[in-house]
Parts: sequence; structure tokens; C-alpha cells
Amino acid sequence: MIKFVGAGPGDPELITVKGMKALQDAEVVLYTGSLVPKELLKWCQEGTIIENSADMSYEDIFGFIKKYAQNKFVRLHTGDSSIYSTIAKQIKFLRSENIDFEIIPGVTAAFGAAASAGIEYTIPGVSQTLIISRIEGRTPNPESLEQLLSNKHSSFAFYLSISLIQKLKETAYKLGYSKDTPCWVVEKATWSDEKIYKATISTIQEQVLHVKGVALIMFGKFLHQNSTAESHLYADKYKQESQRKSKSL
Repeated sequence: MIKFVGAGPGDPELITVKGMKALQDAEVVLYTGSLVPKELLKWCQEGTIIENSADMSYEDIFGFIKKYAQNKFVRLHTGDSSIYSTIAKQIKFLRSENIDFEIIPGVTAAFGAAASAGIEYTIPGVSQTLIISRIEGRTPNPESLEQLLSNKHSSFAFYLSISLIQKLKETAYKLGYSKDTPCWVVEKATWSDEKIYKATISTIQEQVLHVKGVALIMFGKFLHQNSTAESHLYADKYKQESQRKSKSL
């Protein structure tokens, strides 16, 4: 049994209880060393075979998995394994080899970053849609940045794009976004050395020129955190209507 475990965004305590138990029980762990903090490996028992996949090719990974497939094996990915983890290709291999697997979800960076920054992505009257994507660079994106940003009433969280902020800026201007549209960068969300940079699309780039590693870009008016409509769930009018309906039943 191969268990794909979402490690969470960085803080070792933000792994799920189920994920932690899988690590505690594991005989073999293959982790994404360039993204997963080594502190997460503290949950492993002494004697566990631990290997870093950062310098491995797919064939190396498949060979390692096949070698230890009969052991209690954890494949530890950063965040949640459903986003930018390449598990689809690994699962295809497992199925071709008739190797059983289980996926244990984790907290993705967009949610860890939001918690650290103290914000909500869905603000009544401003945005009710969160778009998680990446800005196209060397890795192609079937949807252009223009297509993504045309959804002007959405909240954006861009992964793996810190070196492409200039492209975000130019495209936003082209589509009519104002220069004071908020743009924040959360570097190493929830890690012990996390840093948050709050600026606008016109000024953020100069603040994050030094950032080269793990970072998330947040973009959109939602960052003002000012609703322009009441939430019906908590509005007095809604409460009164609910109470009247309850009494009439």
C-alpha cells in the first residue's frame, strides 16, 4: 500500500491527524525535499527509510516505489496532493503495476497563506469565486493569463509564479485593473521563516525581487476585505424572516 500524504503548507502541526499517523507508522518515506520542511519528518519512527525525491527523475521514483511497494510506504507531497503534485503520473504507474494506494489530503498553501494573512477569499459583493492557478512561464498553461484575469470579480491565488510578477502587472494593466489593486505575496506560508509582503500591483515587484523560493501571490480587490453587500446568513432581515417561518410551522 502506497499512501500519498499531503504534508500541509509548511508548519509541521498543520499536517492532518491521519497524515501524521501514516508517517508514524511508515517504514519507508519518499518526500519532496525541495518543498517539504524536514521538520515534518519528526513524526517518523526511528529506523524509517527516508529518501528525498528532489533530484529524482520519474523513472527513479517509480523504481524506488516498486522496490519498497511491499512496505508501509508514504509518498509525502507538499500542501495537498491534488494541486501541483504530479501524483496523476505516479498513480498511473501504480495502477499499471497493480499496486494499491490511498490518498490522504492536506492543507494547501492558498489556505495556509490566507490564515497567516488573516483574510477571507469570499467577500460579499466583491468576490464569491477563488481561482487557483499559475502564471505561464516555461511551464505552459492551457488558459492564458488574460483569460484568467478577465474574471475581474474573482479572488486570485497564483502558485509557482513569483518570478512572473512583471507579467501579472503588465497583463493586469492591459485589462484595465487600477494600479492600486492589492497584490500580496506570502513567502513560505506557515513556515517558521514566513514573510508577508503587502502592496499593490504597481509596487509589489520591488518588494519581492529577492524572493526565489516557495511563495504564493494573492491578487484582487478582495484583499481590501470590505464587503459591499450583507451576508444573508447573518443579516437581521434574514434572521427575522427565519424566525417568522419557524413560528408559522
